[in-house]
Amino acid sequence: MDTNKDLATFDHALPIGFEQTISQPSLVLEMTLALDLEPSQKVLELGTGSGFQTALLANFSKTVYTIERIEELHHRSKDRLAQLGLDNIHFKLGDGSAGWKERAPFDRIMVTAAATEVPKELIEQLNHGGKMVIPVGSSASQELRLIEKDAKGKIHSTLLNHVLFVTLKGKYEM
Repeated sequence: MDTNKDLATFDHALPIGFEQTISQPSLVLEMTLALDLEPSQKVLELGTGSGFQTALLANFSKTVYTIERIEELHHRSKDRLAQLGLDNIHFKLGDGSAGWKERAPFDRIMVTAAATEVPKELIEQLNHGGKMVIPVGSSASQELRLIEKDAKGKIHSTLLNHVLFVTLKGKYEM
């Protein structure tokens, strides 16, 4: 298996198999910082992928609930993160486009695949005072958005960057 270890120092997206990619490290950092994580928070991540983003979320929050739709990636990341001793992560195999209603609400939500619009189910699962980072747009043009729900439940959206992610599968796919 080609592990791309020789490319680890480059700031580029890399393939992780199954037509999926890991985002470049600078973008992963930007997205993580935008969530403004605190040690007491409960986080939902859609798209576990390689587990890199999951590991960061787990180190800066209380609990991470992560969903991956590709079975082999799900098992690989689960094993990799267990080897790192991260025991505050809960895994789910399946379609994450509608979130994880049984575990909601979440203080923070990280979406690592682009949707045509911000899923209303994710807005509903976001706590008041919560934040979500999500790429939104078409397969040719996407905006990385910071979605914030204020104390009264009003939604605010801020453009963070222009990006190009793999597409979210399920109800909100392109």
